[in-house]
Amino acid sequence: MEQRPSSFNYDELIKCGNGDMYGPGNAQLPLPPMLMFDRITSVSEEGGAFGKGHILAELDIKPDLWFFPCHFKGDPVMPGCLGLDALWQMLGFYLGWLGEKGRGRAISTGEVRFGGQITPDTKVVEFGVDIKRVMRSRMVLGMGDGWLKADGEPVFKATGLRVGLFQDEK
Repeated sequence: MEQRPSSFNYDELIKCGNGDMYGPGNAQLPLPPMLMFDRITSVSEEGGAFGKGHILAELDIKPDLWFFPCHFKGDPVMPGCLGLDALWQMLGFYLGWLGEKGRGRAISTGEVRFGGQITPDTKVVEFGVDIKRVMRSRMVLGMGDGWLKADGEPVFKATGLRVGLFQDEK
C-alpha cells in the first residue's frame, strides 16, 4: 500500500493548484491570492475530534496581504469569509488526498461563530478541520467541523462544513 504524505509545503500546494497533484478533473486548490494557507502541517485519516481524521494548515500573516488595505481602510482585518474558504479548501484537499475523484466545490456550512480577529499584527493563523464523515455515493461528500486560531488564540469555529467532489458529465 502506497504511503501518502502527511504534510505539504507551499510548492506542493501550488502544484495542487495547478492541477498537477491529483490529475486532470480532480481536486485542486485555488492559486494565490485565493489560496488561504501556506502549508498543510498534518493530514490523517485518524484522530481529530471525531476520530475520523483531520487536516491542519497554517498561514503566515504579512502586513501587505491583499485584503488588508480594502477591509477596512484604517481598520485592517482579514475577512471572516476568507477563513471559512480556507476550511472548505482544506476539506476538498482532504478528499483528493484520500484518492477520491472529481472537482471539489464548497456546498454549505452550518453555523459560524466569530470570537476574535486577524490583523496585520498577527503572526500565524492556524486552521483545522475535524472530519465527521466521508460519504461515497453519486458524488463524494466530505463533512467536518473547522476552527481558526490567530497566534494560538481562537478566532472562530464553523460547524457542518460540506464539500463535494463532482465528476464531469460525459
